[in-house]
Amino acid sequence: LTDRIAVVIFSGESFTQCPLTTDRAVLKAAVDNIRNGLLEDGTAIGDGLATSVDRLRNSKTKSKVVILLTDGENNGGLIGPTNAKEIAKAFGVKVYTIGVGTEGYAPFPVRTEMGVVMQQQKVTIDEKLLKEIASETGGKYFRAKDNAGLADIYKEIDGLEKSKVEISTFTRYTEKFFPFAIIAFGLLLLEFLLRFTVLKKFP
Repeated sequence: LTDRIAVVIFSGESFTQCPLTTDRAVLKAAVDNIRNGLLEDGTAIGDGLATSVDRLRNSKTKSKVVILLTDGENNGGLIGPTNAKEIAKAFGVKVYTIGVGTEGYAPFPVRTEMGVVMQQQKVTIDEKLLKEIASETGGKYFRAKDNAGLADIYKEIDGLEKSKVEISTFTRYTEKFFPFAIIAFGLLLLEFLLRFTVLKKFP
């Protein structure tokens, strides 16, 4: 619950869909609002990674992690994946990479004059590149072939990134004994005075 999370989306270009936040409702809404056609077509893996690192570079947290999710090969953008990887290494950002897609062919959204339609296209994931990015930044590469597999991958990453959070608790104690000690001392003093004054007359 203390993790700050951002969402960066990319296709032919990259865009910060949600800045770093701990508000889970805001994050969920940002993800739910992602739509095909928001950005220029393509797969700019380098831009997506570089934008993600930029969101984290000034963070003072001990662990800075990017989960890079892609279903294709890099074919655009201003920053190459290798350069983005070096940027991540320079800022101490660990990158977990996930290649999404089944073997062979899968339906992909394609923009046409009739709108966005689904067409069967060959699944081409640059696993060598994704493994290289993960390995050199201290992360790990995963392959997700369906939604259930992707959910399991997220659980595994969550388990790998558990970190200890130290919480300091300060307790202020209010001394209750002192007033009673004063009263007891006063009673003893009164008894002492009475013993040698009023009570002395009544042996």
